[in-house]
Amino acid sequence: MKSLIRTTPLIAALCLLAWPLQAADGLLLVEKTTTNGTSRTNQIQIEKTRMRADSEVQGQPRVIVFDATTQVLRMINPGQMTYSEMTKADVDQLGGQMQALMAQMQDQLKNLPEAQRAQVEAMMRGRGAAGAAAPKTEYRKVGTDKVGKWTCDKYEGYINNQKTSELCTVDPKVLGVALTDFDVTKQMAAFFEKLVPQGAGQIFTVGAADQQGFSGVPVRRTYTIGAAQTTTELADVTRQTFTEASYAVPAGFKKDENPLGALGAPGRGQGRGRQ
Repeated sequence: MKSLIRTTPLIAALCLLAWPLQAADGLLLVEKTTTNGTSRTNQIQIEKTRMRADSEVQGQPRVIVFDATTQVLRMINPGQMTYSEMTKADVDQLGGQMQALMAQMQDQLKNLPEAQRAQVEAMMRGRGAAGAAAPKTEYRKVGTDKVGKWTCDKYEGYINNQKTSELCTVDPKVLGVALTDFDVTKQMAAFFEKLVPQGAGQIFTVGAADQQGFSGVPVRRTYTIGAAQTTTELADVTRQTFTEASYAVPAGFKKDENPLGALGAPGRGQGRGRQ
């Protein structure tokens, strides 16, 4: 009985320490990305129906916010105090237009010699042209590796028998998370796929062997596009609660009316300030 009495305060203290972790309904991922020797730190915050990614584009900060409920993606450019957005309707419309354009191009390609036609088609797929069929990546498990403090399962990704990527994954339990915590990342990848088939596969998401061809949460991702090789490693993952303001466009930012601005494409000019 005395032992139980002495232990009770300790149990109560441990419960209090565990409460913030249980109460927090979001995940914060900190990643280190290295491209051809140049490194930067990225942060991804994930909740059930929305996510935010902080990164850099050509040395400039960029914030991407995706809302799965409304199916709206926003890209915020803090340096220029602008933002752009793309809705599912925009994706469907632009995707349809690009598919029609691709059909016209395919018809024109019929007049080219077979070798030249195959070369052009491969180039279009390699650049992830909108409307082109998304290249299927085949993942092959090749052993284990070590990333930070985690021992991970290593996979090599192949497209048409050419190695294009590597993944190293861990069971979600190792990170103290569940596969369902990452459902929104799959929705964001699907959102992108109609416009940027090649790029959609590079968005952070988790895998199930019967769907993606690999299992678990990637703690390292390596992709090779042309002469550029990019490696992203997970440095830390914690449970957190995020504010509404972290998903909002800052007051005073102007909207770029070109929906492709959300993908970094040049806009048609600046619109009015955010209301």
